[in-house]
Amino acid sequence: MMTSQYQGWLSFPCGVPEILYECKECLVINKPPGILVQSPPGVPSLVEMLRDFLANREQPRTGIYLGVPHRLDRPVTGAILFTRHSRATRRITEQFESRMIRKIYWAVVEGCVEPSVGVWRDFVRKIPNEPQAEIVPESHPDARHAVLHYHVIQQWENKTWLEIHLETGRMHQIRIQASSRNHAILGDWQYGSSVDLATDQRDPRLKPIALHAREITFLHPMTFETLKVIAPLPAYWREISPVFVQFEATGFHGCEPGMSKTSDDCPPTT
Repeated sequence: MMTSQYQGWLSFPCGVPEILYECKECLVINKPPGILVQSPPGVPSLVEMLRDFLANREQPRTGIYLGVPHRLDRPVTGAILFTRHSRATRRITEQFESRMIRKIYWAVVEGCVEPSVGVWRDFVRKIPNEPQAEIVPESHPDARHAVLHYHVIQQWENKTWLEIHLETGRMHQIRIQASSRNHAILGDWQYGSSVDLATDQRDPRLKPIALHAREITFLHPMTFETLKVIAPLPAYWREISPVFVQFEATGFHGCEPGMSKTSDDCPPTT
C-alpha cells in the first residue's frame, strides 16, 4: 500500500485516477504531470499509486498485477496503457515492438514552426549517467535514429501548437528534437524552455510541460478489436492561451491535418 512518503507529495487529481478505458485485460488512464511511471523503492510512482487504488477498490485476495508496456516522461501528461495480466502484457508489448500501436501527441512549443507539415530526422543518444538525451552525429557509436512527423494545428504569439506522431520511440525524443530546432516545449526547463508553467511549484522535477499524449490506438489484446482512446487536456493548458479555453468549450480542433492557422506574430507557414 502507499507509504507515508506518498502522502501530501503526489496524488491523483480529486484522489482517484482519471480512467479513460477499462476492461478485464487492460486500462488506460490520463497521466498527471510530475509523476514517474516507475521508480526505485521509496520514490512515488504512477504504478504504485494505481496499484494501491485498484487494491482498495477491488480488495483482491492476492496482489494486483499491473503490466507496464510503455512509459511517459515524468512531466508529460496523457494517455498511458496498463495491462492486468501477463498474456495481455505480452500481446500489447508485441504491438509496440511491431509499431502497430499509434500514439498522437500534442505539444505547444516556442517559436513559429515551419513548414506547417514536416518530418524531423535526427540521431540521438542518452547521456551516460544523466536523465537526459542529446543530438549526436550519425557516426557516434551510441547514435539511434529518431523520426517524428508533425503538423501545425495553430500558431499565436510566437508559439506553435503541434500534433506529433512518433515513428520511433527514443528517450525524450520529442523534447530533444524540438529543442534542437529552437522550438523548446513550453515549460521544459531541462531542454531550454524560458517559460514556467507552474511558478508556484518550487521543485523543478514536479513542474509540468506542454506535452500531452492525446491519443492511443491499439488492438484489444484478446478480442483484437481496434480501440482508440483520447485523453482530455490538463487544466493548466487553459493558462497557456485562450485558444485552449475555446477548445475546451467548443471542441474546436484548430484545423484539419496538414493545414494551419496563424496569428500576425508568426509568419505564414508553407
